[in-house]
Amino acid sequence: MIINKKPLALAEVKQYIKDIEDKKVMKDYLKTFLKLSKPDAEKIIKEIKSLNNPKIKEDQIVKVADFLPKDSEDVNKIFIDSSLSEEEANAISEIVKKY
Repeated sequence: MIINKKPLALAEVKQYIKDIEDKKVMKDYLKTFLKLSKPDAEKIIKEIKSLNNPKIKEDQIVKVADFLPKDSEDVNKIFIDSSLSEEEANAISEIVKKY
């Protein structure tokens, strides 16, 4: 049964896998792709949300925290359906560069 549907950064997923039977597969996946600690992922998510841009959706913000795009071009790949301006993409890119 699905109780709640909310996008999670990989750093957040890590805390929920403690009770999963196939956690070895999940841990291997996280080990391969996880780039940030949970506190840093939360900081990036919070900073991007603080931009208060209605074009930016929560699931896209989580993807930024997971993939850590290197520049505004990579940011635009995540926000492909939102059409961010160069300034908006650069603002997100500058946040990511801190981490």
